[in-house]
Amino acid sequence: MAVVLATGFFDGVHTGHRLVIRELVRSANERGTESMVVTFWPHPRNVLQDDARNLRLLTSLDEKKLHLSALGVDWVEVLTFSRDFSRHTTAEYLRDIVRGRFGASAIVLGYDNRIGSDMLPTIETAEIARHLGMEVIHVPQGLDVSSTRIRAALTEGRIEDANAMLGYGYSLHGVVVAGNRLGRTIGFPTANMQLYEPLKLIPCDGVYAVDVETVGRRFRGMCNIGVRPTVSSGEHRTVETHILGFNEDIYGLDIRITFLRKIRDERPFPSLEALREQLILDRESVAAV
Repeated sequence: MAVVLATGFFDGVHTGHRLVIRELVRSANERGTESMVVTFWPHPRNVLQDDARNLRLLTSLDEKKLHLSALGVDWVEVLTFSRDFSRHTTAEYLRDIVRGRFGASAIVLGYDNRIGSDMLPTIETAEIARHLGMEVIHVPQGLDVSSTRIRAALTEGRIEDANAMLGYGYSLHGVVVAGNRLGRTIGFPTANMQLYEPLKLIPCDGVYAVDVETVGRRFRGMCNIGVRPTVSSGEHRTVETHILGFNEDIYGLDIRITFLRKIRDERPFPSLEALREQLILDRESVAAV
């Protein structure tokens, strides 16, 4: 069966991407066919070494697939991005992959959908697609949103801005690993997280109100991101979360935290008692979010 297709990396599957995806699903339904997203992994910057050491992602591959499926996409195809693959021109990619491999009868193009090594503007991409026998469905620019702007908001602690651009709450997903258990001695046990996706962007250092999903339940939490200057040498950055009203042993278990708001910057305290007093105030702020 021919499909209506959209293609791109779609990091974050943010509100701008969602305009394209919703038009993809609507157009496929209207034509009585199926919708397909063709995306890539790993990120092109990781392969081409274009400032790759500074690249951090908004979504893991699994998260991206889940977001796309939740929006009603029938098929999500993931192509391995390699140096050889990167040499495809727009015409070659449309002819060999979009039309040849996946049999697209129509392609949905965003306002700045550049998909080949020659980085052709959308109007030229559309001309090539039509020449190959595909219908072109344009999605005009509607939102001033980009993955780059969202990354900037997160690295500046502007959680509400990032969530508004994403269209959902930004989250980190990982496994609970052993820490030094110091928080337990002052009445604030924490779950230390090791991320499943090492390239996932971690917001800037500070204390955050978060929602926590673990052991099949949902809780409010207080997350500290940083180097814990009061109790450590400040060399190792951690993500640790105190879960309100929860005191079970969850080492080795799955945890997801969704960011709601930044409460304050991380800072050193003169003593553990001073830290404990501040954490009591932080807990009250988090509970009120």
